[in-house]
Amino acid sequence: MNIKKRLLTIPLLLSLIIGGSVFSVAQAADDPSIEGALRVNIKAAMKKYILDNTVDGRLYVYDSVDGKLMELKFDAIHEGVVRKGEFYVSCADFTTKDGQQVDLDILVKTIDANLIGSASLVHSINGEAREYHLERDQK
Repeated sequence: MNIKKRLLTIPLLLSLIIGGSVFSVAQAADDPSIEGALRVNIKAAMKKYILDNTVDGRLYVYDSVDGKLMELKFDAIHEGVVRKGEFYVSCADFTTKDGQQVDLDILVKTIDANLIGSASLVHSINGEAREYHLERDQK
């Protein structure tokens, strides 16, 4: 699969998960209108999601493409944030025990005026965007 098609996988998946139309890859990097306290609180909700789901220093995420459970050590949350449907989305960097770099999309939703982390999706491994099962099933 070529890189352009792989890059389009993420917006397609998010669109299918949370409804709405596919947004451009350029738009996925950052929305400068999400600023100030809102941006800070979104990042805090993402970090809380990660910490609340971390066991013994590792976040466990099922990789549906490779069909295995990944053990991830948290490194950092990306600066960019976008809004897609009812969710705010940003990426976070992780490392596996064998040194692979994993980028997860973290989804945050507003519930009763609170920002709550609700899901994580494998965005890329070692810089290569993932082909999701959902997209393969659509072919």
